[in-house]
Amino acid sequence: MTVSIGQPIQRTESIAKVTGRARYAAEQPPAVGQLYAWYVPATVPAGTVERVELDADATVHAVLWHDNAEQLGDVEDAELHVLQSNTVAYRGQIVAVVVADTLQDARAAAARVHVRYADVRSPDNTLTADHGSLYAPESVNAGFPTDVTVGDPDAALASAEQLIDNWYSTAPMHNSPMEPHATTSQWSDGVLTVWDSTQAPSGVQGDLATAFDLEPENVRVIAENVGGGFGAKGSTRPNVILAAMAARATGRTVKLVLPRQALFDVVGYRTPTLNRVRLGADSTGTLQAITHDSFQQTSTIFEFCEQTSESTRHIYASPNRRTTHRLAQLDVGTPRWMRAPGEAPGMFAVETAIDELAEATGIDPIELRIRNEPDVDPASGNPFSSRSVVQCLHEGAEKFGWDRRVSTPGQRREGNVLVGMGVATASYPVLISPSTASARVEQDGTITVSVAASDIGTGARTVLRQIAADALEVDADAVVLELGDSALPKAPGAGGSSGTSSWGWAVTKVCHSLKAQGSYEPGNSADADTTDDVEGQKELARMAFGAQFAEVAVDIDTGEVRVRRMLGVFGIGAVMNPRLARSQLIGGMTFGLGMALMENGITDHEFGGFANHDLAEYHIPACADVTDLEAVWIEEVDTELAPMGGKGIGEIGAVGSSAAIGNAVYNATGVRVRDLPITLDKVLTQWSGQVPQAALDHSTGR
Repeated sequence: MTVSIGQPIQRTESIAKVTGRARYAAEQPPAVGQLYAWYVPATVPAGTVERVELDADATVHAVLWHDNAEQLGDVEDAELHVLQSNTVAYRGQIVAVVVADTLQDARAAAARVHVRYADVRSPDNTLTADHGSLYAPESVNAGFPTDVTVGDPDAALASAEQLIDNWYSTAPMHNSPMEPHATTSQWSDGVLTVWDSTQAPSGVQGDLATAFDLEPENVRVIAENVGGGFGAKGSTRPNVILAAMAARATGRTVKLVLPRQALFDVVGYRTPTLNRVRLGADSTGTLQAITHDSFQQTSTIFEFCEQTSESTRHIYASPNRRTTHRLAQLDVGTPRWMRAPGEAPGMFAVETAIDELAEATGIDPIELRIRNEPDVDPASGNPFSSRSVVQCLHEGAEKFGWDRRVSTPGQRREGNVLVGMGVATASYPVLISPSTASARVEQDGTITVSVAASDIGTGARTVLRQIAADALEVDADAVVLELGDSALPKAPGAGGSSGTSSWGWAVTKVCHSLKAQGSYEPGNSADADTTDDVEGQKELARMAFGAQFAEVAVDIDTGEVRVRRMLGVFGIGAVMNPRLARSQLIGGMTFGLGMALMENGITDHEFGGFANHDLAEYHIPACADVTDLEAVWIEEVDTELAPMGGKGIGEIGAVGSSAAIGNAVYNATGVRVRDLPITLDKVLTQWSGQVPQAALDHSTGR
């Protein structure tokens, strides 16, 4: 037996994926008489639907709208109440669905559906920090408190020797995974089976049971392969409700695949954020006060609030602190999770402000961060299970060549570009949820381990096999991993960087139980539930940390920013599989690059929705944008985590990377852009058509 954890073994399903044998939600073999559905989006920004009619010569099996759709049960998420009301809350909202023999027929018929609207009005969809609908929600995402105040931050800010007081904003961002949201649905003898592209098979099972008044055991959700999600598939989405509704109405299997444009409207997105950050420090750069007030938007039909200020509560020591969250209810679709929700935009704001404080005090940005390192968690007062910020900063600085950075902005010119370096810290909570798992010994001696997890491309199948193999003390080849099916032992969804820890704990426990039986006789089996284990953890602050470094080149004539290289150094506990870990961290850093320089959902203030709702106009990083990205991690042993000792890696790579790029742009040019993305017009506007004098002084060709 060889140790599996820590080995860079290849993905279990890699051959199946590259040869096309891996099936996704929309790729199930066609059932006899299978039909296809296509949705009809609202074309008005707000109002009501009076009538839905189809051209007489269009041949379809059904046109469902609120007047003839079946009534659903009371699912908590109002975005799932599709076709239940005549109210149009935002442009792009689903107002009808057409079912036909072929995909082409369904799409063509949907284009010939006529919707008569009433009470149409202009959209109220502009987020401002003084919007009349602003309110404080009871709590924010993941159950964190809305507001927290410690000490007297206003008095401390008023008396501070150094004061930073600025606004930072981030644009709407769209997950838009490679595989769009898709569902194949069928009913048989009162049992609903769906093949769904989801991060949470057990969660979708529960919502479908409620919506269609079924016992959970009469609902089966299969998500064998999922082509990315990034949070957009973390909860039940309207496509699975519509597909099930259409299948019941027609009595046939129905396939529904949302087009790319729909992914910008009805499945969620990262809310735009406005952040006022104030830092008060003494002459040594030691923080005396920090406040972070965040503003974001939600829909008029369902509340969602990112924990944008939450990370500010944990990252730096200060005796006086205030963090708040406010929501504006607008005529927009409901925002949702997007990779590192809250932490990604929140730490852009704070880490940019810290860089500004470093500039104001003349202290190196790394040294300033180290001076404000807390001994315990500032939010709870609890000790950290482990904290590696300083080590990540030191090791990153050495590896990246931070000593070559010129501290005065605009001093380093190479040909027609200005070059600069930036740094930012990163943090993300360790989230672990209870899970169940089972294991059984097969007749051929292999051991099947089952858990209703979802592999969204992260390599969960592979890592859970490695975890099981070590717990059983067998080779990984002796383990067969079953996941992606709600019929398997119930498990939390893939999200919050919690999957491996949550599922892996249950897998470890069930494998230890099987091993304790003394032999692996065919037919032996075991079950496990980690609810008591998770709830019995010590009161500690458990977080992953990192340091992000970026070097950029800014074209003097155009203002175009190019990221030359990035380095992320992370403290993420034990790494289960280095190959998969690096892939996840590099992916997160690429997310941050897109957030920093190009991703920008443009709100249409006249017609509602987003003006750029496809990947032709919503720009994401291409291979040419991602040149030299490197992710490494420190050796970190943390015994206060799940038994495997990992901290989760799916999102920490995205945190801090956009701030590091923005700080590098400032170091290169002297231009501070506080509104993401950093586009060339924002750079040139601050230059006012002039290259910084320092760059001209060092020029030989201009």
